Amino acid sequence: MTDTHTTPLHAPVKLDDTDRHILNRLQEGFPICSRPFARLAPDLSLSESDLIARVQCLRQSGVLTRFGPLFQIEALGGAYCLVAMSVPEKRWDSVVKAVNRHPEVAHNYRRAHALNMWFVLATASAQDLEACLTTIETETGLPVFAFPKEQEYALSLKLEL
Repeated sequence: MTDTHTTPLHAPVKLDDTDRHILNRLQEGFPICSRPFARLAPDLSLSESDLIARVQCLRQSGVLTRFGPLFQIEALGGAYCLVAMSVPEKRWDSVVKAVNRHPEVAHNYRRAHALNMWFVLATASAQDLEACLTTIETETGLPVFAFPKEQEYALSLKLEL
């Protein structure tokens, strides 16, 4: 599996105990307030600025590939779906660029399958979702297969580091 949406893989990073503690704590939730790092820092025996610097370093090193909220887009009136395409190898790079130009595209991955490109579309409305699917199909000249959510499952995953 190759993530085609983010930067290339980084070299392995050696985490110290503080980094592990930060990563474990961040998986438990993030305060919603004007200064969330200031609220978390004492729990981690750090200053606000030290915590911010460490999180920035974890992002820059590639340990954290995403740091931000997850929204229930449908509760906000938006729409999303899983999308797949069958992309010929000789067109892979150009199709990746065409698809990833759309800000609605996230989590674009290459798979060893007839449908070798998989990504998620998230839009402000169902109409916008349909329009984006049509635009990608038109721009690439390839069929786009949408797999809307049929049922939601709530999973909690915490990786103890």
